[in-house]
Amino acid sequence: MSDSLARALAQQFSRELKLAYRARSDWANPMIFFLLVITMVPMGISPDAKFLAILAPGMIWVVALLATLLSLDALFRADMDDGSLDQLLISPHPLPLLVLAKIAVHWLVTGLPLTLMSPLLGLMLSLPAEGYVPLIMSLLIGTACLSFIGAIGAALTVSLRKGGLLISLIIMPFYVPVLIFGANGVSRAIEGFAHTGQLAILGALLALAVATAPFAVAGALRISSEG
Repeated sequence: MSDSLARALAQQFSRELKLAYRARSDWANPMIFFLLVITMVPMGISPDAKFLAILAPGMIWVVALLATLLSLDALFRADMDDGSLDQLLISPHPLPLLVLAKIAVHWLVTGLPLTLMSPLLGLMLSLPAEGYVPLIMSLLIGTACLSFIGAIGAALTVSLRKGGLLISLIIMPFYVPVLIFGANGVSRAIEGFAHTGQLAILGALLALAVATAPFAVAGALRISSEG
């Protein structure tokens, strides 16, 4: 990697972090949603600890997925509105690498906080002790997958004023495998079975997403900008 490209990536990463800090309310919404929904589950379904322990892995994963969806519409929206996206498209540096920096920041301000909150929410749902480490590990890998996959949908709909619902329809089928293996890994750990296979599959999905999603996002952004 050349020095100019390394500087460009560092500048892009720093810029995205600053923008995320200025738009704190946009990134706080998914975490608030995550916390509120999990808090209301015992009140709305059942306060029984044994019943909540059964629900906990799937419930936490489903709500984490939905919380991630809330932040996707804004991923490229501000860049489109202020013209930064056009500058990104005509940059002499590879667009997929610049997009990679943007997706990484998205995960840092959405997926990572959701992962760090998960032990507290697991405690609220009476998650057995055996499930905490698998929950954190699966969310750590899985939320990164969600950010990469979701970025493709966000790029495809960035030129649409109300693309939030369309994003969900586009990417939800691709979210399903991540949800299944993430929740199943936690459930198997609670039941005393090996869960490393599910984590390995999540890792493979993340590797595939890192290798392909930036190129798909770059192509989708070019298509959206021409539309």
